[in-house]
Amino acid sequence: MRLPKTAHTSRPWRIHEIAGDFQVEDVWDLPTPGGPDDLARLVRQFAGGDGGEGAPVSSPVARALFAVRAKLGALLGWDRPGSGVGGRVPSLRERLPEDLRDGPRGPDIRAAAFTSVYQTHDEWAAEMANATVHTVMHIGWVADGAGGHHGRMAVLVKRNGLLGTAYMAAIKPFRYVGVYPALLRMIGREWKAGAHAH
Repeated sequence: MRLPKTAHTSRPWRIHEIAGDFQVEDVWDLPTPGGPDDLARLVRQFAGGDGGEGAPVSSPVARALFAVRAKLGALLGWDRPGSGVGGRVPSLRERLPEDLRDGPRGPDIRAAAFTSVYQTHDEWAAEMANATVHTVMHIGWVADGAGGHHGRMAVLVKRNGLLGTAYMAAIKPFRYVGVYPALLRMIGREWKAGAHAH
């Protein structure tokens, strides 16, 4: 379920100290009911997941959108070497306070170009960048008020000038129609399957 941006900004997440110059783009509750210590399981699921054919999401529409995006990126040079983290932009790891820098980094995401920034008991952040944007995917683990917990995903973006602004505006309808619904369904399916496996 999509949530207002305040569902992310009002919580005392550590990411606020690190990515204060990023804009909150989207916030979603994830269909991952669990206990207070289950964030690590969700992070492992995210990191190891693969929607097939190199796409992080397993719906045909989402896979097609990722394929189109990859072709456009190659054609327009959005993903060329040097345009990502450590090239065009420094890693957010360089901004981490000492306790986060010395703590667990967390795994990178196998099926997407996200590298992990940090992981705590209730937060995980991963980043990616190209010529258009620098993006953070933040997963928080929140209490549901009824004794349970679940994941909450926020996407934070720092646009690269007019190109980044135009890019984000162009992909917005595709994210809401093709990518996020499929991603949330896949997360829920994998979470349920993982619960049965335990």
